[in-house]
Amino acid sequence: MRKENPKYNQILDAAVIVIAENGYHHAQVSKIAKQAGVADGTIYLYFKSKEDILISLFEERVGQLIEKIEEVIAGKSNSEEKLLALVEMHLCQFVDDPHLAVVTQIELRQSNKDLRKQISFVLKKYIKIIDQVLYEGIEDGVFNKDLDVRIARQMVFGTLDEVVTSWVMNEQKYDLRQSIHSIQHLIINGIGGKS
Repeated sequence: MRKENPKYNQILDAAVIVIAENGYHHAQVSKIAKQAGVADGTIYLYFKSKEDILISLFEERVGQLIEKIEEVIAGKSNSEEKLLALVEMHLCQFVDDPHLAVVTQIELRQSNKDLRKQISFVLKKYIKIIDQVLYEGIEDGVFNKDLDVRIARQMVFGTLDEVVTSWVMNEQKYDLRQSIHSIQHLIINGIGGKS
């Protein structure tokens, strides 16, 4: 499987950097190959096109984040702890990989509609996790029983998305980690949590 191949991951790592630094439209396959330390033709052994690289990059990196979140929240004792962990992990993922933050928050949004549609299934999986945590919280009495899960989910995801986008647009000049506790507090209070 190509995902387990070191060269495949090497190319994706290089693509994140090249796309973040040059923009998707100016990120030639040759630049990605040079950054990855491979021949141009090697790229096409793993990817059909530059668009395929961008889709794979999103599926892999955001997919890994989702898997990590699922693992961590499985070990939490209640839905509030799960939501707090999700918020922290989401923000830390992008702080730890600022190039990925640029790609997901800026470059993907400038891509064509078909490309965005292809990555939407990854986002749907993430949204489903948020929904599960919210429903569990309502059921357990941790969150307000009248909570509208659809609106709460949009608020949670929208807040995280906007916070990371704002950080990227401000050229990552401040330490986003210092805001995590405040963001967690606002989200929990906004959905009627107990803390």
